[in-house]
Amino acid sequence: MRMQAGLAFEQAPPLSLPLRFFLTAPLFLFAAGALLAVAPDALASRWGLRTFALTHLLTLGFLGMTMLGALTQMLPVIAGVPIAAPRWVARLTHVPFALGSAVLAAGFLGAGAAAFGAAIALLGASLAVFGGAAAMSLARAARGDTVNGMRLALAGLALTVVLGVALALPRAGWTPASPDWAHVDAHAAFGLLGWVLLLVIGIAYQVVPMFQITPPYPPRIARWLAFILAALLGVHALAPLLPAPASHATEAGIAVVVLVFALATLRLQTQRRRKLPDVTLDFWRLGMASLIACVALWLAAQILPAWADSDAYPLLLGVLFLLGFAVSVVSGMLYKIVPFLAWFHLQAQLQARAGTIPTMKDMIGPRRQRLQLRLHQAACAFLVPAPLWPPLAVAGGLLLGVSAAGLWLNLYSALRRFHAHGGHAR
Repeated sequence: MRMQAGLAFEQAPPLSLPLRFFLTAPLFLFAAGALLAVAPDALASRWGLRTFALTHLLTLGFLGMTMLGALTQMLPVIAGVPIAAPRWVARLTHVPFALGSAVLAAGFLGAGAAAFGAAIALLGASLAVFGGAAAMSLARAARGDTVNGMRLALAGLALTVVLGVALALPRAGWTPASPDWAHVDAHAAFGLLGWVLLLVIGIAYQVVPMFQITPPYPPRIARWLAFILAALLGVHALAPLLPAPASHATEAGIAVVVLVFALATLRLQTQRRRKLPDVTLDFWRLGMASLIACVALWLAAQILPAWADSDAYPLLLGVLFLLGFAVSVVSGMLYKIVPFLAWFHLQAQLQARAGTIPTMKDMIGPRRQRLQLRLHQAACAFLVPAPLWPPLAVAGGLLLGVSAAGLWLNLYSALRRFHAHGGHAR
């Protein structure tokens, strides 16, 4: 494994801190699959409560949990500034965030106002702790393309949380106001684009060249893309106040940014110095293809207004972005980050010589990774068209659940191998 210059691996936190997030995340993906299998109408209406539950199982439960774990690991290594009291931050974040995500989904599924109140308290407290610790770390970090992406993503997360709490307060019975749909759209935009996409872009600047053995991203893209996206999202939030042409131009700008990132990543992958098969590469290619499909779908909506006004359009866009792009890319990152961390900590703890411990590639068997990729691809094949014919969601949900179970077992196998060779995670 090639170590990149400028990465402070000596400041890496104990393995148990990021791993608790990584091993919890697939459980929410499994829950999302189970929900689709028993309630395929979750992909029938944009505004259905089951749709909201499904969305938050994916965004908070799977993506949010994974990204908090990734930041726990990467802030000390990439930014060079460790999180203060990392064990306490992880403890005060992980369990409340997991419980809050589950309770919020339960609230949408009929658990009542008390569930929304509990979710506000649990999620608000956990994200305040983590966000505060991460913000203090990033404030002391040197400038850099990945660090800048993390800073912008953290700001996007803060806005998403504020908007989400405001939306949840009436459901908890704490305020009388009912939200308007522009408020919901802003919450979704900052969550999906300002948090998920911005963080993926920032992390990609490090993990794609490091783990996929590619050249670095072009300097202009790495320097400006995240800032341009953040600025466009800020303008997009004012869409209700803008004339229609300005609003459409902002959406077009966001589409261009998404397309540039996807095409640049695919181009780098064609320039890999090692041409060996790589499951992670296939996950990323599926993710980038899904981003390009999102742009094509948006373009079709500009040409066909009736399609833009249908329920199927935003649902199909959401499935492509969340499942096709975000879940694919995050799964691919997990298959590199977790084996690398297990190998790195095992080598550091045992001061092992080459050949005496498993290689990074051996931590999770390639065949097992490939099987889980196929299950994920099959789930996407059923779920992407499900907004057009919701009964497809039953088979898609079952496949997604089996795929999530496979992901969990694969990640856990790396931990088992780590312990079997004398490593300790704490």
